[in-house]
Amino acid sequence: MRLTKKSHACVRLEKDGRTLVVDPGAFSESDAALGADAVLVTHEHPDHFEEGRLRAALEANPAAEVWTLRSVADALSAAFSGRVHTVGHGDAFTAAGFDVEVHGELHAVIHPDIPRITNVGFLVDGAVFHPGDALTVPGRPVETLLLPIMAPWSKVSEVIDYVREVKPVRTIDVHDALLTGLARPVYGGHVGRLTGADHEPLEPGAARDL
Repeated sequence: MRLTKKSHACVRLEKDGRTLVVDPGAFSESDAALGADAVLVTHEHPDHFEEGRLRAALEANPAAEVWTLRSVADALSAAFSGRVHTVGHGDAFTAAGFDVEVHGELHAVIHPDIPRITNVGFLVDGAVFHPGDALTVPGRPVETLLLPIMAPWSKVSEVIDYVREVKPVRTIDVHDALLTGLARPVYGGHVGRLTGADHEPLEPGAARDL
């Protein structure tokens, strides 16, 4: 499997000539979902789901499909009948040749005055876990954790403890568009020193084989 980091929360996974994209939102490149055979969306916040861009990707590839929670599916399913699948915690399916499990139910708490929305994480091929906007522990070994390194709903001590609980072989930063160049080595240094996992910050467009 080859992973390409896109901006913010988005990644592209490629295997056997097929492409799976996770969370192509408004903070990611405008073409992040183009060429995808399958798209996974963790929740409806615009930095994870940009409706116009995702519609363009589905129109460009009539065979492309989406797996997501109900709030996102409701925005797309009428226009793309049979191609948008609603999933929730505990579901498992195959998308573009990738085996996917769904873990988690709720977005992390931003503030008690802000209602929580649904959020799901995706475990791909039993190896790569994208939790979306939550610190969901998938309950099974994970080789690569796509780590939400910085968010309005977290602090670095929680991020470190999350990695310690999941115990991945490596972490690759996501949810990082709001980090400045000065902050990246500070956050990454803490995670690298204190978790026991290999920490691999990738620049947008960079790729690695898993």
